[in-house]
Amino acid sequence: MPASMTGFRFIHASDLHLGRRFANIPEPPDGNVRGRLMEARHGAIARLAAAAVANGAADILLAGDTFDTATPSPTAIRQTLAAMAEAAPVRWWLLPGNHDNLRDAEPLWDAIRREGPENIHALTESAPVALAAGVTLLPCPVEWRSAGRDPTTAMVDMESAAGDLRIGLAHGGISDFGEEGAAIAPNRDRSAELDFLALGDWHGRMQVSPRVHYSGSPEQDRFKHDHRGVCLAITVAGPGATPHVDEVETGTFLWTEREVTLAPRQDADAALNAVLPAAGRRDTLLRVRASGWTGLAERARLEAAGNQCGPEFAHFDLRTDALGTQYDPDDLDEIDHAGALRLAADTLMDEAGDGARPEAGRTVAGDSLARLYAYTREAPR
Repeated sequence: MPASMTGFRFIHASDLHLGRRFANIPEPPDGNVRGRLMEARHGAIARLAAAAVANGAADILLAGDTFDTATPSPTAIRQTLAAMAEAAPVRWWLLPGNHDNLRDAEPLWDAIRREGPENIHALTESAPVALAAGVTLLPCPVEWRSAGRDPTTAMVDMESAAGDLRIGLAHGGISDFGEEGAAIAPNRDRSAELDFLALGDWHGRMQVSPRVHYSGSPEQDRFKHDHRGVCLAITVAGPGATPHVDEVETGTFLWTEREVTLAPRQDADAALNAVLPAAGRRDTLLRVRASGWTGLAERARLEAAGNQCGPEFAHFDLRTDALGTQYDPDDLDEIDHAGALRLAADTLMDEAGDGARPEAGRTVAGDSLARLYAYTREAPR
């Protein structure tokens, strides 16, 4: 809708990373979690379009990394364009980001300009664009991946008609999100006289200031952020007005981490079950970090409980590298009183407790002893 007394409304999203294969997620023998995750990312297109319609917005601004690579498959490109075309008359404004930057993804952006439907606009130039009556979009595409380069510098000199809303669209870090380093000036909204700056690159939702926001990915892909993906429904009443920002949940999968801190002789399986989500497990990727101290018996029960509940989740990862094990001679008697197994158990216990050995070696010995204990407890007597 055009800018008016009721304000200009649009959807801000970023980092769809369409085509991501999720090779870091183990595929269970009888499952297809990677395929489900890929399909959920594609499904985010329709969910963003629904958010636009529900919030009276005609425009969806995608702040970079629409695709996961500079060379997505022809199928991924065609299916993306077809899904966005189905959302017409909603308009899509696609900005090149780090992963699909202009230099590396030149054939991709050529194909979008050549084959894309009328409601898709590839923003491949740092130049003002008339987004609607009284609204100027100031896009700054990523030309190439470059540490420390501020892609928004050009916004300062971009012109707009007097009285127009000025909406910036960029991809990069104000905070340092990784090895590439922070780049975007934290006062860019003021130096470029912006009414709103829509940013991508950070996959979690973050407000930098009232006028500067990261929407995060509409479909999460990592354990950092502990919530389902969202997009932002933005309303700007007029030049200089503080934007009104609503979060709209769009994510299918929840990526979440839980902590379990154990003490010796604590009921480990009960402690694990206490932190598990009660519902929605099939659409949850859960990482549990166990820490503290426990005995061999409790550790075995913890891992058995993890093996029992794990298949209920889209992905379940029990991490015990920070969990110390206290060794009791009675536990070793549970393995065997004598013979080769007892000799192996004694050797592993000595290595696990030897402060002169490297930490990695002690950890391997401790894990091996825990597995030996678990195997002998499970084996028929």
